[in-house]
Parts: sequence; C-alpha cells; structure tokens
Amino acid sequence: QVHLVESGGDLVQPGESLRLSCTAPESIFGRNTIAWYRQAPGNQREWVALIGTTGLTNVAAALRGRFTISRDEAKNTVNLQMNNLRPEDTAAYYCNTVDETLPWGQGTQVTVSS
Repeated sequence: QVHLVESGGDLVQPGESLRLSCTAPESIFGRNTIAWYRQAPGNQREWVALIGTTGLTNVAAALRGRFTISRDEAKNTVNLQMNNLRPEDTAAYYCNTVDETLPWGQGTQVTVSS
C-alpha cells in the first residue's frame, strides 16, 4: 500500500536547525496537497504545515517564522525546514496528504535537548 517516507530527524540542541524530507510517489506528489504533522508523547497528532501542488503554503500560526515548507519537484519530496528549534518541538514528525488518506508511515524523530 502506498505511503510516504519521512527522514531527517535527529537529536539537536536548542537553537539549532533541521530539515526534514517527505518522499512521495509521483502519483501522490503531483496531485495532492502534502502536509507535515507531529506528535509528542502523550499528545494528539497536530498539523504543522502544508504545501499544495502550485506551491501555495501554510504553516501553523505558532510555528511561523521558524518553520517553512517547500517542494522539490525533481525529487518528489516535500521539505520542512525547522530553525531555532525548541525543546517543545520534540516529537515524531509525519507527512501525509492534507486529508490524511494514506496510511501513516513510521515518522522521523526530532529531539531538541541540551
């Protein structure tokens, strides 16, 4: 069954940056708005950012100014650039279509700790 593949998570210190990647099959990448989500331990999964096929983006209000989302058409990837990371950004990060129609992947773990 088709699902998206997340990568790029790591253990970083507060204030550092990370770039996550979401790789999708062309059949999905070219036709869907793709979104990033995150889930911290004990919390519900929350929406982080999305990007449409035309490049139109939206980022959760609380994350604007630190997180940006982009598409790489050549690689069929959706990237999430995260700057000035904080301990509260620690979570498993997932990508999916914006209507969450695909099975969830394994996610990629981001841990922000000194």
